[in-house]
Amino acid sequence: MRKTAHVVPDLSPAVADALRTGFLRCGYTTDGVRRLLGETAHAALGRGEPEPAHRATADGGELGVLVRMLLLGGTEPDAAVTAALAPCSPADAAAAGLITRDGDGWRAALDVRPYAEQDGPPWWVVSDLDLRRQDRDHVTGVGAASITLAAATVRTPAETALDLGTGCGVQALHASAHARRVTGTDVAPRALAAARATFALSGVDVELLEGPWLAPVAGRRFDRIVSNPPFVPGPPRIDLVYRDSGAAGDDALAALLGDLPRHLTPGGVAQLLGSWLHVRGQDWPERVTSWLPDGVDAWILQREVADPAMHVGIWQRDAGLDPAAPATRAQAGEWLDWLESADVEAVGFGVITLRVPEHGPGTVVVEDLQGAVDDPLGPEVEGWLDRVDWLRAHPTDADLLGARVTIAPGVVLERCAEPGEEGWTQTGAAVVRTDGPRWRHEVDELGAALLAGCRGQMPLGDVVGLLAFAHDRPTDAVVAEALPAVRELVRHGVLVPA
Repeated sequence: MRKTAHVVPDLSPAVADALRTGFLRCGYTTDGVRRLLGETAHAALGRGEPEPAHRATADGGELGVLVRMLLLGGTEPDAAVTAALAPCSPADAAAAGLITRDGDGWRAALDVRPYAEQDGPPWWVVSDLDLRRQDRDHVTGVGAASITLAAATVRTPAETALDLGTGCGVQALHASAHARRVTGTDVAPRALAAARATFALSGVDVELLEGPWLAPVAGRRFDRIVSNPPFVPGPPRIDLVYRDSGAAGDDALAALLGDLPRHLTPGGVAQLLGSWLHVRGQDWPERVTSWLPDGVDAWILQREVADPAMHVGIWQRDAGLDPAAPATRAQAGEWLDWLESADVEAVGFGVITLRVPEHGPGTVVVEDLQGAVDDPLGPEVEGWLDRVDWLRAHPTDADLLGARVTIAPGVVLERCAEPGEEGWTQTGAAVVRTDGPRWRHEVDELGAALLAGCRGQMPLGDVVGLLAFAHDRPTDAVVAEALPAVRELVRHGVLVPA
């Protein structure tokens, strides 16, 4: 494997403009590449299988040249590269650090790949090549973690946004679509150089600042903060800058959650990926929520849980290490020893949303997000924040009983039954959202009847009163039983304000 990890991109505005012109002329965009490869070869490339893509580019003309050179790691002839990059010359692209000479041809020195959000303008992301073994200052490109965070981010318009630990600049690109001014920070100079190249190629204006964590923006506040920080818990060391914080375990995440709210404007939202330890004898939600300052809204969604061995194995493979190599085994042993000494039973991973509410006390919710989420999580987060605001405006039982709520579109009632000697016997029922996170809530017959009556045509109190009369139950008892469930159903978007 060719070693190119220490290339530092440096694009002048003229070279960036020329390259962008060439890319657009050839169709080197997400849509253009997908059309050239076709669904089968494109899916295979996503799995790390390049041969179908090589075959699909055989008659791809100048676009095929760019795909083979920049995406597939191939060496292309000088004349073909000259034609494909025009009006940028190969020599200028090489001087900018993007390609390098290889015999009589050219090959990629950095990963330069098309990127875009749905219905958005074309972008290009610059990062290090996907080396078999990563160097300490390796700059990762668009990966599963960055896609997860981008899909979970709130996209409502904002004046200012901060991408904390911008890396190659993916989250800042997304922020540029909904924020008027975007700032990116990183502790790694090579990451900032890659981000600067990403923004130059993509025609996006982002302020870039160097420094650790929130130090570069001390005293500043933002309407939106997004961060894919070094979140991998382990011993207090830095093997890879993008992954390791240098702090022990999840101490860096704890400090970051404590600091972020003071950098948010009133109503401002911060979202980040995080990983936390499940420590023997401790309740993990209590550990994580203890890091939060008072008065904030927080939604902490745990998406995955890994045992210590799986946690170490995942991140060693992510770094391109051979699990059977002596050095890798020694590192794994040290890592597992540290986790064992810290009484770690498992490691959780998820998405954290914070907000500084403009009025009233904060709401903190910690929960597991079960199963895969097919729909982007961002709209769900926006809805959750709106529903928390609505609940905050209806704090008492009287407030809630006076409100009108209705079943959200896409909610269904599922009934379960098991076979018996006299046919099917119902064993339970649940209301389920068929969109977003597919929240599921078990309900009894009284709860099912209450939900059936929530059509937004009368206040909730009237619905409860009719239900109590129909079931010959004291109204106060039905209220005490129903309202906590109603609040949870509103938070999950099963019931919505009418």
